[in-house]
Amino acid sequence: MSSDLEPQIEGLRRMSRVQLKDRWRDLYMTAPPAAFTPDLLARGIAWRMQEKEQGGLPPEARRLLGGIREAVPRRPRASTRLSLRPGNRLVRRWRGRTYVVEVTDGGLMYEGSRYSSLSVIASKITGTHWSGPKFFGLAA
Repeated sequence: MSSDLEPQIEGLRRMSRVQLKDRWRDLYMTAPPAAFTPDLLARGIAWRMQEKEQGGLPPEARRLLGGIREAVPRRPRASTRLSLRPGNRLVRRWRGRTYVVEVTDGGLMYEGSRYSSLSVIASKITGTHWSGPKFFGLAA
C-alpha cells in the first residue's frame, strides 16, 4: 500500500457518518446502503480506495472467482405455494372481530360464499388491498 493511502484510510476512523456517506457517494457514484454502519461504510470506502490505486483484482483472479461461482450448486428455492388442505381453518382477529375462512375441496369459504383467493377475502375484510397469505399469517 502506498504511503499516501495509509493516512487516508486511517482518517476514515475519525469521520462522521455523514462524512462517510459523502465519501462513499464520491467513490461509488451512488448512495450507500441504508443499513450500513459507519464501520461497514469505512471498510467499503477503504476497499474502493485501494482498488482504485492498485487496480483491483487481476483478470485471472476474476475468472477464477467466476468459475467457482458457476461450479457451486444452487439450492432450490423453497416453494412459495401454500399447501392448504380441505378442512383447514384460518382464523384472524382484526379490529375487534374474529374472521374465519374454511378450506374446502371447492375453494375457500367465508361468510357462506366461495372464494378462490385469500387476497380477495382479506380485501373484503379490510376494505383495501392486502396480501391474503400475509393477512392470515401464512407468509412473512
